Amino acid sequence: MEQNLHSITGEKIIAQTENEVSLEFSIPEESDFFDGHFPEYKLLPAVAQFEIITRFSRKYFGTERYVPDIRRIKFSAPIRPNAVVRLHLHYKADKGAVAFTMADAAHSDKVYSSGSFSAVCGRA
Repeated sequence: MEQNLHSITGEKIIAQTENEVSLEFSIPEESDFFDGHFPEYKLLPAVAQFEIITRFSRKYFGTERYVPDIRRIKFSAPIRPNAVVRLHLHYKADKGAVAFTMADAAHSDKVYSSGSFSAVCGRA
């Protein structure tokens, strides 16, 4: 089942500028992100949320996956399989940081996680 390795489906850009992007996607129940994490009540682990955030930061802003410093991070609500998630990333090149908010796509007031981290740009 290698095709399910850290799988995300339905990725679409909602809005994009040079330093910001808003995306929607879902993490299917079959994704290995959910393996072994509360088998009876599957939740997306915090480390998986951060992996997704840094993956998209690299894709859209060219930042490295290496994160030297998490400035702040808050996990506010659980993400269940097949939830449609909206991720907003704001790259602050002058500060070497990325701020993020991961929320429910249908209910933006339901925030799953938010925060900021130091980001090293890998662009030449």
